[in-house]
Amino acid sequence: MDKRFAPQVETAEDLAGLQLEGLKWTVAHAYQGSPFYRRRLDEAGIDPGDIRSLDDLTRLPFTAADDLRAEYPFPLLSVPFDRIVRIHASTGTTGKRKILGYTQKDIDDWAHFFARCYETAELTPEDRVQICVGYGLWTAGVGFQLGCERYGAMAIPSGPGNLEMQCQLLADLQATVICCTASMGLLLAEEVRRRGLKDRIRLKKMIFGSERSSEAMRARIQDLLGLEHMFDIPGLTELYGPGTGLDCVYHAGIHYWADYYILEIIDPVSLEPVPDGQTGEMVVTTLKKEGAPLIRYRTRDLCRIIPGPCACGAIMPRHDKILGRSDDMIIFRAVNIYPGHMDEILSGVEGIGSEYQVLLERRDDGRDYMVLRVERDEGGDVGRDGDLARTIARRFKKELMISTEIEVMDYAGLPRSERKSQRVFDRRD
Repeated sequence: MDKRFAPQVETAEDLAGLQLEGLKWTVAHAYQGSPFYRRRLDEAGIDPGDIRSLDDLTRLPFTAADDLRAEYPFPLLSVPFDRIVRIHASTGTTGKRKILGYTQKDIDDWAHFFARCYETAELTPEDRVQICVGYGLWTAGVGFQLGCERYGAMAIPSGPGNLEMQCQLLADLQATVICCTASMGLLLAEEVRRRGLKDRIRLKKMIFGSERSSEAMRARIQDLLGLEHMFDIPGLTELYGPGTGLDCVYHAGIHYWADYYILEIIDPVSLEPVPDGQTGEMVVTTLKKEGAPLIRYRTRDLCRIIPGPCACGAIMPRHDKILGRSDDMIIFRAVNIYPGHMDEILSGVEGIGSEYQVLLERRDDGRDYMVLRVERDEGGDVGRDGDLARTIARRFKKELMISTEIEVMDYAGLPRSERKSQRVFDRRD
């Protein structure tokens, strides 16, 4: 198979050397071009010349989302404005958006490693890629299209929503690959089933991202659409956008493009590195980004490094799927719970669908209560609802040490979304 976009390194030593070169360049570039970074590095007593090995990375100060908002509207800008050819912004719903500037080289680099994602998913130039994600300030739509065109496959930029149009395009244009959020994928898969279109479409692969999804949800989508593969793609506006990694056809973790950024996993409280295989917060440092480089940027995403080689033989290291965000943690009756833990528990319960909702409320007795709403599997026996509720309650008690009230609903009784589904509703004061 052609590997035009594969990293130009063959060994771990080659990769480490490339990372050190990129780290030295990034620190010097940011120090020279960004008043923010110069001030931050001066306060830490660090000169760019002090960076002599990858171990020196931990001497550098962290950068956080609050820094980007404080430096609004052009945070971390490290080149003159006449070199910025595009901006993108985060989809944050509170406070000021995080706006990032891109040079032409940034755009070219992004297109290159996004094309590597399609290559990793073993697409060919004969594939037709229906891109059902948002366009505009957000990085998703243009990123997927940019990489697709660079790779050489046919891009069908349909955007999100509009199930009538999406189904018509799938049938008429015979897309073989679809790119979307997991929520949109489920919505579309159920609509294809409802319309009886499965035998009239040619979808073989889905590339999904932007939100956490359970094994049960992915299995449901794969079954309804008859997919051969579903690929998980991470993305962060501050780190170019989507396309910074992908799981290969072995689906044993996400290969991340360590020739473009360094990934650290730290304890979000102590800020110290955690051992490979242990969950912590993802921290990224870019190696080639010109417009708005990142130095030890705290993403708040929770994940773990997967140690050891992958069966595919790729040199690029792997991280696991995103468990959630450190600021999404639920504190319920003094127990810390991440939504990803609930995904895992529910994915192991037979007889329920993939969608659920969690309602947290404080009642008149002053105590907190959790109500968990799940869907009965399609065609499931209503008479088994009581058994299902007891099974789920027992598993939550055993795995998370919490008591829950379970409500079993009809299949498709919970809302679907073309974007990210909200599953946790905290109604406590």
